[in-house]
This record gives sequence, C-alpha cells and structure tokens, in this order.
Amino acid sequence: MHNNGEKLIGSEIFFECLRRENVEYIFGYPGGALLKVYETLHDVEDIEHILARHEQGATHMAEGYARATGRPGVVLVTSGPGATNTVTGITNAYMDSTPLVVFTGQVPSSLIGNDAFQEADIVGITRPITKHNFLVKDVRELATTIRKAFYLATNGRPGPVLVDMPKDVLNAECTFEWPENVDIRGFKPTIKCHANQVSKAAKMIAKAKRPLFYVGGGVISAEASAELRKLAIDQQIPVTMTLQGLGAFPGDHPLSMGMLGMHGTYWANQAVSNCDLLIAVGARFDDRVTGKVDTFATHAYKIHNDIDPTNVDKNIKVDLPVVGDSKDFLASLIEAMPKSREDRSAWLAEIEKWRKQCPLDYEIEPDSLKTEFVIDEVSRQTKGHAVVVTDVGQHQMWTSQYYKFTEPRSIITSGGLGTMGFGLPSAIGAAFGVTDRPVLLFSGDGGLMMNIQEMVTAVYNKLPIKIFLINNSYLGMVRQWQELFHQEKYTFTDLASSNPDFVKVAEAFGCKAMSASNPEAARAAITEALAYNDGPVLVDFRVIRKDMVFPMVPAGGSISDMLLARLNPKTMV
Repeated sequence: MHNNGEKLIGSEIFFECLRRENVEYIFGYPGGALLKVYETLHDVEDIEHILARHEQGATHMAEGYARATGRPGVVLVTSGPGATNTVTGITNAYMDSTPLVVFTGQVPSSLIGNDAFQEADIVGITRPITKHNFLVKDVRELATTIRKAFYLATNGRPGPVLVDMPKDVLNAECTFEWPENVDIRGFKPTIKCHANQVSKAAKMIAKAKRPLFYVGGGVISAEASAELRKLAIDQQIPVTMTLQGLGAFPGDHPLSMGMLGMHGTYWANQAVSNCDLLIAVGARFDDRVTGKVDTFATHAYKIHNDIDPTNVDKNIKVDLPVVGDSKDFLASLIEAMPKSREDRSAWLAEIEKWRKQCPLDYEIEPDSLKTEFVIDEVSRQTKGHAVVVTDVGQHQMWTSQYYKFTEPRSIITSGGLGTMGFGLPSAIGAAFGVTDRPVLLFSGDGGLMMNIQEMVTAVYNKLPIKIFLINNSYLGMVRQWQELFHQEKYTFTDLASSNPDFVKVAEAFGCKAMSASNPEAARAAITEALAYNDGPVLVDFRVIRKDMVFPMVPAGGSISDMLLARLNPKTMV
C-alpha cells in the first residue's frame, strides 16, 4: 500500500487505485501498450490477474463476477485489437446494467490520431455503449479518473465505464493523491423516492383487487429482494419476473408466477393482461416482455419505479412514475401501506385456474432425452442452491421455465443483447466470485463454440464449473423460428455434420467429460458432475434435435395470445 504524497509512476498508481477500490481480480490479456503495467504486476501480490484467452472472454468473465457478487468486474486489455475485442462484452454489460470498469492500453499520446501500430479510437467506438469513458491525457489525472470510473460504474443504474491509458501516461511519474470524495457534474442519481409518489402508490395497492408485481434485474442490483418478499406476502400480491429478475422472489413460493413475456408462463401473461394494477419495479418494459405494446396490460393502472428516469415512459406510458432506488421504494411502501386492503383470494384463485389450464410439463420417454428433463433434474438435485449461468437460445428459455430460482444473484444470463458465447466465460467469472454454491452452466452447442477457448482458463484455474451442454446439433432457437415462420427452410442452422465430438474436445483441454442420451444416463451424469470438484466437468446431453420452446408469443403479437404447441407436430424428431 502506497501513501498519498509518494512519487509513483502511472502503472504503480493504477494498481494502488485498484487496491483502494478493493479489487480482487483483474480479467485480462497483455500486449505492447500495457507492458509497463504487466511489469509492475509481476510484483503485485494482493490482486490476482486471470488470463483469459480472448479479450471478449475477459469482459464476459468480469460480467459473471459482477453479476454473482454485486461488485464491479475489472478488465485489462491492450490497445487496438485488444480494445476492440471487448466491444461485445461492453455492449452486453451496458444493456444488462452490469458494473464493469474496462482499462485499455493506448499508443503514446504523441501518436494518437496518426494510425499508429495497434491504434484504435476506443473512446469513440465505445461512446454509445458505456455510461462514460475517459482518455487519460496526464498521469496526474489517472487516480482521479479511476476513482470516477468505479463510482460511475456502481452508482445509479450500474453499467460499464472505460478508461483508455496511453503508454506514456503509464510510464510517467507524479505525486500520488487519492481523492476520497467524488463529485461528477451532471451525475446525481436519485436514490430516495419522493414520499408523495410512494404514498399514492401505497393507496393504489391497498384498493386494488387484482394487483401484480412485475419485477426486473433492478430489484437484484438494489439488493431489494427481502423487501419485495415481505411486501408481496403481506399484501398477497403475485409476482412475475423478467429473465434478469428471476430469483428476486422465490420461484417455489405460491405467489411466484415465474417469468412473463415471449417465453413466459401462460398464467403470468394472462395475469398481466387481466390485472387492474401493475407495479413495475426495476424493469424497463422490454419488447420481449410487452409483446405488442398496444395490448399490454390495457386494464391496469401502471406504477413504475426505476432508478433511471430515462426508462420511465420510454416503451409504455405509465400512470404513476416513482424515480429512485428500488430498495428505498419497496421499504418505503412497506411503511406507507394502509392497515386495511382489498381481499385478493378471488384473484389468486383465478391465477391458479390459468396455471392448471396450461402448466409447464413434458413427457419422459425412456430412449430419448428432452432438455426440459435435464434442467428440471438439475433443479431437483441442486434444490435451487446454485449459481446458474446460461448461454443464449432455447436452453436459456427452458432454464428460465424449469429451474426454480430461490435466491437473488442465482441466474447470470445475457438478456438485452442476447450474446451467444457469453455462457462459458461468464461462468468462469462467477466461479471466482462465488465459492459457497456450485456454478452451473447451461449452454447450447452453437454458443459453446463461440468462446470455447476459455475452457483452458477454467482447467488451468481448476474451477469446479459444471458445463451442461444441451446438444441438439442445431442453432435451436433460429431453427424454431425457421419452422414456425419461415417455411421450414433450415438455412445454415443444421450443425450435425460439422460439430466436433465435444467430449473429446473437452478432454483435449484437460476437462473431465461424459455424455448422456436418455433420462437414466442423464440423471446419473448430473449426480456425478455435481459431486466432482477437482476442476471443470462437461456433460454432453444429446437431446431431441427438433424440440421447441413453448409457450411462445410470436413476434409482434399480444402476450395474451400464446402459441402453446407446434403448428405441425409431425416435424418433431
């Protein structure tokens, strides 16, 4: 630990700032513009650097760590291609409100704008996909800039911040001064909700006969799950969650409606369409939730709480906006609720009727394997006590339907951007952040191939990740849309003739691996994988190739009108 007033070079200031931000891990990849930083890192013992095998992998690892712990993930990459390779991960973090601080090396200040070797204008490139970004022009600005970057990433609506560090700045020397306080002009997020708005919301809730909570990832970011549980149970209000909000309310509680939207539960979507009060907390009315906006919750008075005022009235016009932190909103509501309220028993009975009318179920066949069975069995064996990471596609939606998330920060998935290749590196980051629960990854064969090089990182660090590969040898979700809406023309989605033997590939990386193609073998493989903790393990589940995710709302349709089964059952193989 260095003291204020010491003379330090830029690379030493960099690590001293990370210490003061209590950084445990850096996910990175070295390169020419960062050689001084990696020289200094050689003697740093209190911060661990995790070597990714691709800079996109590093950003997803940082996302997984941040989502699992609530702390900002830190990325360190070199200039030019190193920086540009982070763009997908930064965009993913921006859309899913994940706190990241991305440090990029840059060519010397005198060469910026000269098309120097490995130069890219990463500040310009990432301006639309970061909360803010900085180009450090003087070593005397470095400590203050890093302090601001962490503050911006974690305060208000979380998100990614980028700091671009020219090579000469990292080599220059100055007197180190750590700024204890941060004051950023124009950045003053509203934390405490307006008391009058909260009071109005409490009165509306008390008199509602068919109220419904619609909660998103903001409840988890705000650590507001306990307040949500108390309010929902005390007031007997059912709770439906977005993909990122799963776990904010226990999935095994009778008031849990599961996920709503395009692949949500039938009863959740029916409840949205028939409620008289919709209380949206920490959610942004995404198009995959609302479906056709003209038909979304048309009978409901709408209350919307969000810490980001730009989310309010963006997609859906609401009746009562309440800007502020979700934890403050829910805690204030608990205090403001009138002593008497409407009876909700008839409303809950109606929801139960919808639940029985179209339950989530599947048939078990002894000689074939359904993805639903695999996820359901993993949920049963782990009893919800796990961190579940998914890639993107059909398996992601089945996971949201069949895994019972009982705790917050239990699902880590790419929502807004839908990034294939997110799963494996994100699971690695989560495994560094969480050691008291198993880390499980559900991935499709298409998504796994996109960042499969990171299996080396998992093996090298002996991370006990359970990689549950849902292998249908298709780009399954794209194939589903091709069958339903594109005349069954499966153009470039059939991977059967080009996929590798994933068991052999995993073993070549040094990863334990096995396969299963029927329920009995799958059950045994899950048990074995969950018991293995000497490193990563992959189970290649050879599932039914043309299975489809239902229920489903067709693009542009109303969420009250769901497809409950495939149009042509004979296409099921």
